[in-house]
Amino acid sequence: MLSLLVLNLLRMKKIYLLLILLYIIPDVIYAQDTKPSIYLINIKENIGSNTWIYLQNGLHEAKENDADLVLLHMNTYGGGVLEADSMRTAILNSKLPVYVFIDVNAASAGALISIACDSIFMRSSASIGAATVVDGSSGAQAPDKYQSYMRGIMRATAESHGKIESDDGISDEKWRRDPKIAEAMVDERVVVPGYADSTQILTLTASQAVELGYCDGIAESLHEVVVSHLGYNDYDLIAYNPTIYDKIKGFLTNGVLQALLIMFIIGGIY
Repeated sequence: MLSLLVLNLLRMKKIYLLLILLYIIPDVIYAQDTKPSIYLINIKENIGSNTWIYLQNGLHEAKENDADLVLLHMNTYGGGVLEADSMRTAILNSKLPVYVFIDVNAASAGALISIACDSIFMRSSASIGAATVVDGSSGAQAPDKYQSYMRGIMRATAESHGKIESDDGISDEKWRRDPKIAEAMVDERVVVPGYADSTQILTLTASQAVELGYCDGIAESLHEVVVSHLGYNDYDLIAYNPTIYDKIKGFLTNGVLQALLIMFIIGGIY
């Protein structure tokens, strides 16, 4: 009788073990087969209504498709402050981590958007900075109240990444991205010894950006960014592709076009 009871207990243990294995194995197989999903958004034109729409839609699609992270592929000389501010706010509020690969320019508005990202990677020949506000029609430097606003949002964006422990572990915490560096990209009066004196707006090369904590790694391609710096040898790269509707919407919401339409309407009234 006792041996029969022991035999039944052993059988029950085998059944329980089998059930546990059947429950665990599919999850293990799924975890092994699942590749990290990276959502790519190209920012390769002047910052404006088009790029703002692309970023909005791309971030939304990345979230809907359960992407692991978003990677911006940037090459821009700048553009509109309003759209750039909207884009940096969207990045700062994103639930997904947003990284940027600067290939090769992140000037002016592009610098602001890049600083908002969780990590910045740059091609060795890339540069970031020169974020002084200029008049869109004349190209002249805008009045100081506009520069003051740009200094403020550049500083706030840098500060949003918080502080980290000092290298020696003894000194006070330091900013992960020094806000003074961001301000120097707007105002030549902000001196960064060894990089910009009181006559220069700060623009950093890739190696300089690494030295000052404004670049997390140098790479020559998107693939190198993902493999060497993000640590993914096997991944799915999904690119956001703007539709014709997106481009039409971007054209119709362009600030210059809207200003011309207003002038045309006013001219027609008078």
